Order: sequence, then structure tokens, then C-alpha cells
Amino acid sequence: MAAQVAILLLSGGLDSATVAALLRRDGYAIHALSFDYGQRHQNELDHARLIGQTMGVASHRILKIDLGGLGGSALTDAALAVPEDGVGAGIPITYVPARNTVFLAYALALAEVLQVRDIFVGVNSQDYSGYPDCRPAFIEAFGHLAAVATKLGVEGEAPRIHAPLQHMRKAEIIQTGLALGVDYGLTRSCYQLDAEGRSCGRCDACRLRLTAFAELGQSDPAPYR
Repeated sequence: MAAQVAILLLSGGLDSATVAALLRRDGYAIHALSFDYGQRHQNELDHARLIGQTMGVASHRILKIDLGGLGGSALTDAALAVPEDGVGAGIPITYVPARNTVFLAYALALAEVLQVRDIFVGVNSQDYSGYPDCRPAFIEAFGHLAAVATKLGVEGEAPRIHAPLQHMRKAEIIQTGLALGVDYGLTRSCYQLDAEGRSCGRCDACRLRLTAFAELGQSDPAPYR
């Protein structure tokens, strides 16, 4: 096994692509983990595959789970409209209940199977939509869980949860990725991609992304309809 091995939650978005580039730079063998969880923007999984291939990941698992069966989010329930009027106060309808908790639980299970002690996730708490599971307090709490709920934690060294983009603004993340050669044209952030993989340009995720590229004086290379 390589000297440095990591599990990465890979969504197909620009944040996780940037984390993949950081790991590649630092010499990690990356085991990527993506989820078909019932999201309306399933085209993102095609881009997660492309990013994984581009980054030369050691393995890439795409697991099917049914968060859509629970409902409660505009990202999993087509009857709920995705907001297009900007980021407002409070937790928006695009929040998927407990999504990152579920994703990290799977990552923790894979860490046990592969005997890997470093788990990376691309959450950030600066330019984001107010999701509670993107905050530093959540990452810290999950780290405590990993220490007491796993064989690795009880018998040896507990898996560590890393969120290297946690305190970066979206423009800083993009700037970091560009310096590492990330092709952001392969990434998608939109909550309502069309069948051709084109972004809407109006949802919160698109607004944050477009604003960040504009801040850097650049155009977003991803296609918009």
C-alpha cells in the first residue's frame, strides 16, 4: 500500500475536484467514493467519473442509496422547486436531510475495510448555502464519532476527517485548483442540470460559482443553457 492513502468523497463538483488535486499534489493514493442517492442532477455522477479518471484515482466506487425515498429536499423531490432568487437566510429547501452524515458514515465503513485513516471531504463554510453539515462543528463532531464507533478507533488510530477547504471562499478554492491544473470544465455544481449536463445559471450553486469566477476575472468553463 502507498505511504499515503486517502478516501475522498467525490461529487463531481468543483470543491471535491479541488481536494482531489490537493491530494494528488501531496502524493496520496485516492480511493474515491460517490453516491447515486436519488438526486435530480444525476448527470453529476458522469462528471465525478471524469474527474476520478483525470486525477488518476486508485479506485472509484459509486454507491446507490435512496435518500430520495425520504424526500424533504428540492434536490431529491421533483415536486419541490429549486429556488432561483439567490441565497437567503436560514437553511434552504435544497438541503438534503443528513446527507453528509450518511456519506461520511459510508466513507468511515470503507476506511475500516481498506484500513485507511484519512478521509477527505470538500465542504466549506464560507461561500455556501447555509447547510448545517458543512460547518466546522459538524466535521469536528464526526471526528469524535469516528474515534469511538470504529474498530480502527478502539484498537488503534481512529480515522481522521479532513475538510481542507473549510475556511476558504469559493474564489480562493477555484484559484487554488487552477494553480494545480484542475479542469473546471469537467465539474458541475448546478442543482438542476439538464440532460446534456448544462447548468441553469440561476440556482444558489450556480450563482456562487459564477460570482467566484467573475471575482477572478474569468469565465466559468462549464456549459450553461
